[in-house]
Amino acid sequence: MKKRAFLAGAAVLAAVAGAGYLALGTRDAAPAVEYVLLDGTRQNFADLRGKVVLVNFWATSCVTCVKEMPEMVATYQKYRDRGLDFVAVAMSYDPPAYVANFTESRKLPFKVAIDNTGQVAREFGDVKLTPTTFVLNRRGEIVKRYVGEPDFAQLHQLVEKLLAEG
Repeated sequence: MKKRAFLAGAAVLAAVAGAGYLALGTRDAAPAVEYVLLDGTRQNFADLRGKVVLVNFWATSCVTCVKEMPEMVATYQKYRDRGLDFVAVAMSYDPPAYVANFTESRKLPFKVAIDNTGQVAREFGDVKLTPTTFVLNRRGEIVKRYVGEPDFAQLHQLVEKLLAEG
């Protein structure tokens, strides 16, 4: 009986240690995919290396996206001078005129991209649910993915930690 409990405990410990190693050991690089901003400018996520980046997939028809956007703006404004960049990627089904109107009326201060082909969403793991937000470190690695509205206190702690890594 004691031997079986010991073996079960050892198996659980090994599984937890293995999961911890995987969580800490390897991170996926953000895809080096090109995106098009509202003004027609073409940029690439690879060009953002050296900055902490939030990539937010959203839609004007998404109630949660609209609700969280003021907090996203506040987060960007709080950290942009310390090296945070932000790309709001409008989903392929979102009419560009709606995206432009939303961006203008809400005075979004960060980059807004139109993913009219869906390529950016596919490259980030076939994003379908909005909002979905990725946090990238300065090396261009994905360190966190939020599906739905993030816990902004937790998000701010993570951004602070990543910005401090220099």
